[in-house]
Amino acid sequence: MPARDLTRYGERTTAAEVVDGLDLTGRTAIVTGAASGIGVETSRALAGAGARVTLAVRDVDAGRRVADDIARTTGTEAPAVIELHLDRPASVEACTAAWSGPLDVLVANAGIMDAPESYTPAGWESHFATNHLGHFALALGLHDALAASGSARIVSVSSSGHGGSPVVFDDLFFRRRRYEPGLAYGQSKTANVLFAVAAGRRWAADGITANALMPGGIWTGLQKHWDPEVLAATKLAAADAVKSPEQGAATSVLLATAPELDGVTGRYFEDCHEAAVVERIEDGLHGVLPWALDPDQADRLWDVSVALLDAEARSRG
Repeated sequence: MPARDLTRYGERTTAAEVVDGLDLTGRTAIVTGAASGIGVETSRALAGAGARVTLAVRDVDAGRRVADDIARTTGTEAPAVIELHLDRPASVEACTAAWSGPLDVLVANAGIMDAPESYTPAGWESHFATNHLGHFALALGLHDALAASGSARIVSVSSSGHGGSPVVFDDLFFRRRRYEPGLAYGQSKTANVLFAVAAGRRWAADGITANALMPGGIWTGLQKHWDPEVLAATKLAAADAVKSPEQGAATSVLLATAPELDGVTGRYFEDCHEAAVVERIEDGLHGVLPWALDPDQADRLWDVSVALLDAEARSRG
């Protein structure tokens, strides 16, 4: 299926160019993982256009440094900073409990990639816990604030890495199969898209849209677990396709703000356009696989995720 041409932007557009001319005064936004990489540039663009941005970060000191830098470079008030550990449900609950008033934009940006095998106290594999379940719990906890906006947008940062694996419901946490970082990452990125599909259907009546995206090939701290020689060789081979963090943040900012996307929901974007549905991601960067947009799989993931969060909450009493 070909991609739909919904915007005038492209693969080299920057986040600042997306919001050029937009006035987001009075709009509120939360950006997770906003202390590094494209999270910084997503936050900078939103704040620069007038939005009141909250940086949800693991390292509060790093978050404050970013907030100060955003204030300096945009001439706006420094964004708020809140501590958030997505792999700790109690931390997510504290974050949602601390929020008051309507929320217009939630950018689920934080994530880990190709990390060594590890598990949360609940027994959840770290990629699935951080990249999907933490953001899922955050969105559920903020649902009423999003609904109060009347026109809220959820932006789920996925990756072409979703092509590495569907969601393996029979073995989400690698209890019966050998752990492979790429499969764990791929599964979690597929889950990011399926979440947008399900939320887009379930919450449309609440005035909430949800879309997923591939930011592009960007070198950030996300690749910290890669073998240094592999990383160096990949950087050399992919030099022409690499985006800057400012370009990588553009599609996130587009989904968060673009007037032409009002009412658009449950889709997957790349390079500031809706992606084509493909049977295989040939170049490692472009296209979305059918398994990531399957509404039945999206509903199944939603139900499984709710059950996992409920069980974890009961275990804490």
